[in-house]
Amino acid sequence: MPQTKSTNYSFLSKFKKHVSASSVLILFTVLALICANIPMVKDWYFSLWQNKVHFSVGEFNLFSHGGHAMSLGEVINDFLMAIFFLSVGLEIKREIMVGELSSREKAMLPIIGACGGMIVPVLVFFLICPGDPALQRGLAIPMATDIAFSLGVLSVFSSRVPLGLKVFLAALAVADDLGGILVIALFYSSEINITFLLLSAVCIAVMIIANRLKCRSKAFYVIFGLVLWYMMLNSGIHATIAGVIVAFCIPATLKKGTGHYLERIRENVSKFPVIDVDERHNTIVLSNEDIHTLKSIESAADKMISPLQDLEDNLHFLINYLVIPLFAFANAGIALEGMSLSSLFSGVGLSVMAGLVIGKFAGVLSFSWLAVKAGIVSLPKNTTWKSFASVCVICGIGFTVSMFIADLSYSGLGAEGAALLDQAKLGVLVGSVLSAVAGCILLNLTLPKVK
Repeated sequence: MPQTKSTNYSFLSKFKKHVSASSVLILFTVLALICANIPMVKDWYFSLWQNKVHFSVGEFNLFSHGGHAMSLGEVINDFLMAIFFLSVGLEIKREIMVGELSSREKAMLPIIGACGGMIVPVLVFFLICPGDPALQRGLAIPMATDIAFSLGVLSVFSSRVPLGLKVFLAALAVADDLGGILVIALFYSSEINITFLLLSAVCIAVMIIANRLKCRSKAFYVIFGLVLWYMMLNSGIHATIAGVIVAFCIPATLKKGTGHYLERIRENVSKFPVIDVDERHNTIVLSNEDIHTLKSIESAADKMISPLQDLEDNLHFLINYLVIPLFAFANAGIALEGMSLSSLFSGVGLSVMAGLVIGKFAGVLSFSWLAVKAGIVSLPKNTTWKSFASVCVICGIGFTVSMFIADLSYSGLGAEGAALLDQAKLGVLVGSVLSAVAGCILLNLTLPKVK
C-alpha cells in the first residue's frame, strides 16, 4: 500500500510538472468548440448535458432540485463548481490569515485594483447595453479574472517577472473572486424557501460550533458541507455559495500547536540509532517497535498541517485537472452556425468583450494609479508603470468565473436567453484571448530582458 501511494504521488507530481492547468483548460475549451460545430458530434454534445443524474438512497436523490433530478450540466455548474468555490474560499481564508491579504500594507493595492477591475467593466457593459433589462442581466460577466489563466500567462516569462508583480496579480485575482462570490450570492438567487434556508443556517451553526470545539476532522466538514450544499440548492440561494461558507468554517489552526508535534517528532527520531557513513546503503529490518515509532512520526507530521491547508492542497489537482476542464468542456461549446462576427460588435458580445479587454485594464490601472499618487499605497518592488500596466491587461482574462456568471445570467430564458448566452460566451472567449495575447506582447516589451 505505501508503495502504491508513493507511485501515485510520483505520477501526479510528474503530470503537474509537465502539463500546466492552463494548457489543460485550453485543450478542453478547444474540444468543446470542435464538438459543438461538427455535424456528426454536435447533437451528441448538446444532448449529453441534458441527461438526468441520480445519486440516490431509497427515494432520496442528492442531485435533485424541487423534487426533480438535475441534469448533468446542472450537476457540473451547481455541484462541481461548489467544490471549485470551496477551493477558492480556502485560498481566500488563507490569504486573509497569513497571506497577501493579511495586513493593510499587503492588501490595499490588490484590493483597490480589484475594485476598479469590477466597477469599470460593469460601467462599460452598461454603456454599451443601456436600458435593456434582458441584456443587462449580464452586467457582472466581465468582472472576473481567471486565476489559472492569468498566472499561466505570467509564468511564461518566468524569472523576468518581479516577485511583487506575481504577488499583486495573485492577490488581485483572489480579491476579485471574493467580489464575484458576493455578486452571485446577492443577485443570482431565486425565490427563497424559508424551511431549507433555516436548515442551511443549522448546518452552518453546527460547523461553527465544531470549529470552536476544536474538531479537526476534514470528513466531518465534508459531510456537513454536502448537507449544506443540498439545503442551499433547495433554499433558493445559489448552491455554489455553500462551498465558500464551508471553507470559512474549516479550521486553520492546529489542535495542540506546532511545537507539540515538533517535539513529538524529535523524541521519536532520537529513538533510532545514528548510522555510520558506510552503513547508509544497508537495508535494515525494522522491528515492530520501530514501525510503531515511524507511524507516530508520520501521524505527528500530518497533524502539523492544518485542515484548511491540507484540504486546499488536496483539492488543487482535482480542481485544476478535472473540475475546471470539465466545466469548460460543458460550457465553452458555442454553435457558430448562424452566428456572425457582427455579434462581437454589438449587444452582449461586444459588452462582455469590451468589459474584459478595456474595462478590466482601465479599472485596475486607474484605481491603482490614483491610490499610488494619493500616497495610500506604493507600486510593487522592482516594478515600473509600464510592466504594471502590462499585468493589468492580463486581468482581462476572465474565463472560468465569467462563463459561470454568463450561464447564471441568461440560462432558463428560452430561445432568446440561449442566443444571448452564446453571444456572452463568445465575448468571454474572444475577450480573454485578446487580453492574453496583448498582455504577452506588452510583458515581453516591458519586462527586464534576460541577461
